[in-house]
Amino acid sequence: MRTVYDSPRATLGKSSLMTELAVATTALTTPLAAHFIAAGKHPTLAEYRGLATPRLLDAPETETEALARSAAVHDLGWLRHIGVRGEDRFRWLSGMVTNTVRDLASNSGAWNFVLNAQGRILGDLTVWREGDDLEITLDASQCDPLLAHLNHFIIMDDVELIPLGQEPGAEETVLGLTGPAASQVLTRMGLPTLPEPMTATRIEYNGLDLCLRRTWGTLAEHYELWTPIAGITRLWRNLCTAGATPAGFAALDAFRIAEGIPAYGVDIAERDLPQETSQTRALHFNKGCYLGQEIVERIRSRGNVHRHLHALELDGPLPASGTEILLSGAPAGHITSAARLPLPRSPRIFALAMLKAEAETHSEPLTFAAEGSTGTARILATPPSLSAATSS
Repeated sequence: MRTVYDSPRATLGKSSLMTELAVATTALTTPLAAHFIAAGKHPTLAEYRGLATPRLLDAPETETEALARSAAVHDLGWLRHIGVRGEDRFRWLSGMVTNTVRDLASNSGAWNFVLNAQGRILGDLTVWREGDDLEITLDASQCDPLLAHLNHFIIMDDVELIPLGQEPGAEETVLGLTGPAASQVLTRMGLPTLPEPMTATRIEYNGLDLCLRRTWGTLAEHYELWTPIAGITRLWRNLCTAGATPAGFAALDAFRIAEGIPAYGVDIAERDLPQETSQTRALHFNKGCYLGQEIVERIRSRGNVHRHLHALELDGPLPASGTEILLSGAPAGHITSAARLPLPRSPRIFALAMLKAEAETHSEPLTFAAEGSTGTARILATPPSLSAATSS
């Protein structure tokens, strides 16, 4: 059985607003962005992960400070969730993704790659299990191509992929809550907290059926709050009242880079092999067969790849994506994404880069050129500490 995904046709609203948007006129807005427009607010919107969403909601320094030291509420309306239904759902989905499906506990999730037969990465998604129900979440920019790929492999299987939260009158969206004090914000609201990443719970909150999920991060707690669209205004307001600072995607994406979390289509490309990304949390080596597994297992058993994705801290100018990294003057890799965090007292620059294996072992400094000057790069063996730079 097959299904074709149809994105909700949210619009950009007033024609006068169109000139403000750094997006194509065909872009769709997230439900939160549409709410702001309907309320007469005009935040700067831009396309992110396939939909137009607020780029800034406060001063960049304020948003970054909230993500690094307290808690920020932000839009995640570019996420899509798809139900996996049918008698063969566990067996079939396990054969399509790189991480465990059958062994997932109820109310838990796992991040996965989707590979082609040559072991190259076609995209990423998260599998969630609630009881015997299976669901996948992914960003809007990947939704159509990945669903087309997955549907191609539903042949004699009793499997159906069903877009969730799209039923008229029951549409859903999702807000994010990120920061080391995220649990404190939830507690002030009377909501439960989750002690472990990649776990979930469902709760009734002020008449809203909320699905609360804690996702993965290295520097802060990350929560998703899936809510009926009808309750988005109330939930946003309550999160702010409980101490969360509104933040746009620019600060959120910069914080992602500081955490060393790659984004597909930015830091991970279709040509990449799973082990080249250094993201072993997306792989399970004892789960059984899946598409592309032979290549993954061959790399694991016979030898390493010759390049890896690394988190870096930079000293110097802010480089653009694609900037070449040099080792003793010779090419050693390239920047995939970089961001300057406007932290109080001490702004810092972080990046993700695909580096050749020799750059990992030599003691010579890595260098790059940008904005007419040069800088140095240092590989981060562990996630950086932001507290010292942000202390008063």
